Amino acid sequence: MEIIRIPRIMQDTSMGHLLHSRTIGFVPTMGALHQGHMSLVRMAREENNITAVSIFVNPAQFGPAEDLTVYPRPIEADIEKLRNEGVDILFLPDDSLIYPDGFSTFVETGVLTERMCGSFRPGHFRGVATVVAKLFNITRPTRAYFGQKDFQQTVVIKRLVKDLNFGLEVVVCPTVREEDGLAMSSRNAYLGREERSAATVLWKTLNEAEAAIKSGISSGTRIKDIMNSRLKQDPLLTSVDYASAFDPKTLDEVEELKGDLLLAIAARMGKTRLIDNIIVTV
Repeated sequence: MEIIRIPRIMQDTSMGHLLHSRTIGFVPTMGALHQGHMSLVRMAREENNITAVSIFVNPAQFGPAEDLTVYPRPIEADIEKLRNEGVDILFLPDDSLIYPDGFSTFVETGVLTERMCGSFRPGHFRGVATVVAKLFNITRPTRAYFGQKDFQQTVVIKRLVKDLNFGLEVVVCPTVREEDGLAMSSRNAYLGREERSAATVLWKTLNEAEAAIKSGISSGTRIKDIMNSRLKQDPLLTSVDYASAFDPKTLDEVEELKGDLLLAIAARMGKTRLIDNIIVTV
């Protein structure tokens, strides 16, 4: 596995592969890799000639009170995992090479970032869109792979790719879960033993809401009430940012439940913010 730290060298390497008609599958990550990330890597390997992964903990997407300084960075373990998966290229830049002195250009993606998580994490998606745009320009992928767990992020990135004419395909892969249903996340490492056990309430709430819809409930308000009531029964859950039914394209909350629906939750278990979602078709 080739490890590249300099953006210009990464660009030149990618261009060399593209000039030889090799497709590049790209998986952008912030490290602390788990089987959810590995599922994206395997899909990229299956569908492309070259597999590239980036590890970059993006400071621009963390708010002032968020967990940038303590975000897990087990870089040696991550490198070993990627080698074992047969990754061709790891792009591992320093902060100063992504955001050099005087950096002042950011990507805004409009109303999609004002809903759901955007309402509670101001500036987060500006940071995401900016770094993803830079990574796309640096790695020149044919396809880029993201997990459904970060559903709003996938919608924002698809809009970014369309609006700015990036010539690549965004591939969204299913959420990978622990045996008890908890969506895999690097932030799960923050959970204490009791919190980890209680965190399955998100998955259980999504399943109960899906069952309620399939039983005939057609009111978005009613589903929202069911989800919030179920979550608030858990004594270790400290707050709920949102739990409701959304339009998967616009991310608007919906009242009339029909067609494809996004059931999504963002809540805090202790100090750890967790998100999860499922798609339900009525």
